[in-house]
Amino acid sequence: MTDCRHPVDGHAHAFGAAHLLERDAYPPGVATTPRLPTARTRRLEAGDPRYDRPLLELLPADAVLSWVRDGAGLVGWGCAARLDVSGPDRFNRADDWWRELCHQFEVDDSVGLPGCGPVAFASLAFADDPGHSVLIVPEVVIGQRDGVRWITTIGDGSAEQPPVEPVHPPGTVSYSDGQLSSTGYRQAVAEAVHRMRQTGDLDKIVLAHDLLASTSEPLDARFLLNNLAARYPTCWTFAVDGLVGATPELLLEREGYEVRSQVLAGTVWPREGHTTEQLADELMASAKNRSEHAYAAESLAVRLRPFCSDLTVQNEPEVLKLRNVLHLATNVEGKLSESGTRDGAATLLRMVAAVHPTAAVGGTPTDDAVRAISELEGMDRGRYAGPVGWLDGNGNGEFAVALRCAQVETAAAPGTEAERGGGRIRLFAGCGIVPESDPDQEVAEAEAKLLPVREALEGVR
Repeated sequence: MTDCRHPVDGHAHAFGAAHLLERDAYPPGVATTPRLPTARTRRLEAGDPRYDRPLLELLPADAVLSWVRDGAGLVGWGCAARLDVSGPDRFNRADDWWRELCHQFEVDDSVGLPGCGPVAFASLAFADDPGHSVLIVPEVVIGQRDGVRWITTIGDGSAEQPPVEPVHPPGTVSYSDGQLSSTGYRQAVAEAVHRMRQTGDLDKIVLAHDLLASTSEPLDARFLLNNLAARYPTCWTFAVDGLVGATPELLLEREGYEVRSQVLAGTVWPREGHTTEQLADELMASAKNRSEHAYAAESLAVRLRPFCSDLTVQNEPEVLKLRNVLHLATNVEGKLSESGTRDGAATLLRMVAAVHPTAAVGGTPTDDAVRAISELEGMDRGRYAGPVGWLDGNGNGEFAVALRCAQVETAAAPGTEAERGGGRIRLFAGCGIVPESDPDQEVAEAEAKLLPVREALEGVR
């Protein structure tokens, strides 16, 4: 399989080119590679012994790509092309690169569903700076949708059937403080609450912290993916360039002229002596959570509306129930305007750029909140809370918010398990903070949101 995990930032690496493009030879973010081979998509028949397994069980051990929910979705491996990009214009540069690259494919697609033909898996940084974003076009994609399963290959098909390797557990797991400890997170929340009460400049800010995990054995992303999918089947279980997680929050989906989002904000978590129904009633009755949720839903609708000829926002939120938390959820659905689709303004990546970050992961007013996040957290979120998902050559795709996730770190710190042959992974969790927030409660909520990846690391299914 072609491996292009370490390209030069801001430049493309593509199948058929033995080296990275020369720096400054071409405008960053624009494909300039030779014509790529045909992207062939064919239907897989039930009972084929090579592929008649759950999607996640088809993945090889290295450089896995995943977007799976309720057993359907996409998995991929190999690297036909890749773009690493950063900065405030990362979405537009990624969109330009992808559209130009798609023009170079000769597509042979006998299935015709969203996700067929050439597909890019994408994970974009939360912040304009620092942080890097990545798009990866696999050599092989296997998809499943509406009961139909297919395979897409790019190139000579040599990567179509990778060797089947057993999934390896990570061994002993130990934890240590990340860039922002729980204590530091409580202090950041307390300072945010103090500022909001004193100045009134912010209505909401979303703050996060991280946790480091070291494993005695090398990390196998498939171990995490399988455990996450087993416990959170209704979440999108994703893996892109080492960022692995199971997120419940759909940022934006596009299929033809239709767009859809589900905004999540406002949270409670299981407590002894409380049934799920009692917790749901408590959440719906909470003025603090309802206010926080309203900010998030409105911020997305306002930013999405210019692309649409029609937009519908659910009148009352519903409660999304997961194992570790319950969220308030609002569905947003729209129909794209013909002018927006005709002139290219409503491509999926450009719409994602317009709605990210929503108040659900940034705050209100969003620009002021994002600036305060950098100051109060003092850490690099990387691609945590950024958009993660996929897009195809016909404009379809799905992006979620990268929550309940962790970044597998490739560099081993001296004296750590990773340096001795183990692994190291950085977990993230965050909460929406409003003037009524209690710092101790926010720390407890963040701990509940760390549970999915912690349990997956520890083999809980």
